[in-house]
Amino acid sequence: MNATASLARSITWASSKQSYLTARLLADRDLADDCLRAYAYFRWADDIIDLAELSDAQRQAFILRQQGLIERLYRGERPSDLSPQEAMLADQVAHDRGTAGGLRSFIRNFMAVIAFDAVRRGRAVSRHELDVYTSCLATAVMDGLLYFIGNGRPTPHTPERTLAVVGAHMTHMLRDLHEDLPNGIINVPTEDLDSGAPDLSDPDSEASRRWTRRQVARARACFRQGRRYIDSLDLLRLKLAGAWYCARFEHLL
Repeated sequence: MNATASLARSITWASSKQSYLTARLLADRDLADDCLRAYAYFRWADDIIDLAELSDAQRQAFILRQQGLIERLYRGERPSDLSPQEAMLADQVAHDRGTAGGLRSFIRNFMAVIAFDAVRRGRAVSRHELDVYTSCLATAVMDGLLYFIGNGRPTPHTPERTLAVVGAHMTHMLRDLHEDLPNGIINVPTEDLDSGAPDLSDPDSEASRRWTRRQVARARACFRQGRRYIDSLDLLRLKLAGAWYCARFEHLL
């Protein structure tokens, strides 16, 4: 347990100071290490998928191993051949309080996000695929936030629950749109590409600018509605974590 906590702290600190400080300062004290393990495990998995030298078959084999590992861990099994990073996942599953399925939902939805990233390279994707991708990420982030901060407190399940994360993901895809293109990742639905907006070869064209303005307006609307949900929560630590998360991406917009 101490080894995976130490590894999780080092990975998270190196990758995201905000995530590290959120876990150490705002997560429930007895869940802080598991919060770090959760971030660090998926940071590691995402980095593996992003390795340029991996073949599509190797990416798929990696995803299948991780998905199988999740199922085995939730059946109470702990394989003997775990990597140090996979041990971080095993330790947090072993601690799962299981009262409302928050951690399980976080893990499974985040793994769905990683799995989509593993197969999308080099092809355009539909609006439905991107919407499902965003929905899985938004559900994972909010379920994780509500599991690690104020665990066990009742929280409303309203349509606004995940909208702040939807806005954040839209912002993230806008920020990385042209940077991701050489890696075969297209963060624009085929329906928009077919209509000629945006023009991926010319981000300064009027068509690209109009499309970007629409996306920014949608993201801002998501943040406005998502903040209302965050403001409705009755735990200050949750409100602080949510506000800090939103502020980071609203600044990018």
